Amino acid sequence: MTVKTLPALLDKMWKDYIEINPLAQKISDLFVQEGETIQNDHIALRTFNHPRVSVDVMARPFIQAGYTYGGDYHFPEKKLYAKHYQHADTTLPKIFISELKLEEFSPALNKTVNRLIEEIPAGKELEYDFVSGGRPWNVSIQDYNELMKESDYAAWVAAFGYRPNHFTVFINVLKKFSDIVFLNDYLKGKGFKLNASGGEVKGSKEVCLEQSSTLANNIEVSFADGKLTIPACYYEFAKRYPLTDGKLYQGFVAASADKIFESTRQGQ
Repeated sequence: MTVKTLPALLDKMWKDYIEINPLAQKISDLFVQEGETIQNDHIALRTFNHPRVSVDVMARPFIQAGYTYGGDYHFPEKKLYAKHYQHADTTLPKIFISELKLEEFSPALNKTVNRLIEEIPAGKELEYDFVSGGRPWNVSIQDYNELMKESDYAAWVAAFGYRPNHFTVFINVLKKFSDIVFLNDYLKGKGFKLNASGGEVKGSKEVCLEQSSTLANNIEVSFADGKLTIPACYYEFAKRYPLTDGKLYQGFVAASADKIFESTRQGQ
């Protein structure tokens, strides 16, 4: 079903997300049972820096809904570039969109990615809800494995297409779990595995942002030539601190986000 309004799009994105990451719904339910109200800090999307599906193309429905550019970020090691967008209504989640810098990869990777993008029907990427449309191409296990050799990010996008990579709980509105270390310990006590790359807590009060995340759950994905069980999506938690003007920092910290990306890395 095609949606054409921001509330409907955000709802569709959440429903798609928890379908492939039911752990996020379980965690949300636990917080609600503890008397908490859940607010999403940001939603992350992944893509390639191809003209048809670049960050700017993915941002269109959000720009149409009143979002504005909030900042950009560089990840040299992972060969990624990202932008975030925010809304004047601070209860709406920020949108963090990253793209793989194809020019920094091999001709073989580019050939595969270009072939996948060519399969997207003309103009489909301009549909309002393309960002929650799933995988718009056919991809084989061989394609996935070859992409994985160069970039787990590229392989993830090839396998899952266009859908949220993660949602993020805004810790600041929580009452019992306002401390990120306490929140992490609570989740581990409930059996959830956290991303420990760079430490369980990424960032600090000094950079005005603390983040943690679960490890991506593994799900069975159908490919053109069979099925594979691979990492899907994860749930993130973010606590923001005030700047010198007293307003909460609204951006992101590249060094922290770099480690958060690894929540979908295989073999963890």
